[in-house]
Amino acid sequence: MIRKLAEGLVDLIFDWGYFGIFLLMTVESSFIPFPSEIVLVPAGYLASKGEMSISLIMASALGGSMIGAFINYYLALTLGRKILRKYGKYFFINENALEKMDGFFEKHGHISTFTGRLIPGIRQLISIPAGLSRMNLVSFSAYTALGAGLWALILVMLGYFIGENQELINNYLKQIIIVILITLVLLIYWYYKIQKRKKV
Repeated sequence: MIRKLAEGLVDLIFDWGYFGIFLLMTVESSFIPFPSEIVLVPAGYLASKGEMSISLIMASALGGSMIGAFINYYLALTLGRKILRKYGKYFFINENALEKMDGFFEKHGHISTFTGRLIPGIRQLISIPAGLSRMNLVSFSAYTALGAGLWALILVMLGYFIGENQELINNYLKQIIIVILITLVLLIYWYYKIQKRKKV
């Protein structure tokens, strides 16, 4: 039901063109769960028909993704610690846990932000711990843009080359997500080995 409502909203927003894509991707990248594939795959299909520009789709998608990520980042930065200090005990989060998170993001925030943006279910939320730990804004922006841009490009190209075949799109999307997850596991393992060598 939620998906049908979302698809109806996409049809409405697409009447607004690139600005509609920007708005939907802002929503998708903030704390409101919204499937980006129902925005960018159809946009890619329209690009294959010559009705939209891939470069403008990507600019709109990336711009929206960054705005949504900044919303999460700044909400966590300005309000997160106040809320956690007051209610964190109910979720077993104390000051010591926050200090550990700060240390982790100081050392590994870049790889966490990049990989997090490519994992469904986590991609919208990775900005929150980054904001809580006061991650460097330049690094946060760069690695968020890299991850969000790569994810958007995959979805747009899926729509561009496969078109309206929803069943085929779903099959390919599942395979792509599996490949991405395997690649990220290998990337994280490689990163871990490098960090371990540095400590020796």
